Amino acid sequence: MEGNRIFSNRRIILATHNQGKIKEFQAALGLIGIEGIPVSAVSHAEDPEETGKTFEENAVLKAHYYALACGHPVLADDSGIIADALGNRPGIYSARYSGKHGDDAANNEKLIQELSSVPGDQRTGRYVCAVAVVWPDGKTITASGECPGIIRDFYQGHGGFGYDPLFFLPEYEKTMAELSIEQKNKISHRGKALRKLIKKLSVVK
Repeated sequence: MEGNRIFSNRRIILATHNQGKIKEFQAALGLIGIEGIPVSAVSHAEDPEETGKTFEENAVLKAHYYALACGHPVLADDSGIIADALGNRPGIYSARYSGKHGDDAANNEKLIQELSSVPGDQRTGRYVCAVAVVWPDGKTITASGECPGIIRDFYQGHGGFGYDPLFFLPEYEKTMAELSIEQKNKISHRGKALRKLIKKLSVVK
């Protein structure tokens, strides 16, 4: 059956060019013996425009687009950070919050500036991730995960990507950027979403 191809071939296409995400996807999928293949290795199709209004809509949109382009099951995600004091911004615009897609430094600086008047104990927020696997025939599976924390106004740590150096986890007394990839996958929004997705994939018929 179509759904079982992911386990017979032990591979799935990863619909992202973000090297940080690729490493996280591959580490998570590797735990169950599945190889994640970056989409750049199998397709030169231009990235689709992310027109969804939610993280899940964007994840499904990207996965569906590349599943048709590649002819294989595709895993895509949409994720971002939400600052409670900013009315759920940056949200789905996290990767292009400063106006330029993927400019982590500019995005971080804009977030720091917009939270400059918010006291430290009120700088709560959360990372959110929606993941989707879509097959060429349209079969779709989705899952989501969240990770709460505090959005600081200074950088700490050199790992991760995106807003990780600002995102402090009180229970670990570290930012997301100070965690190893193994630690991050255990507690992160993306790690939680992937574990839910893998459980669903295991029973696909």
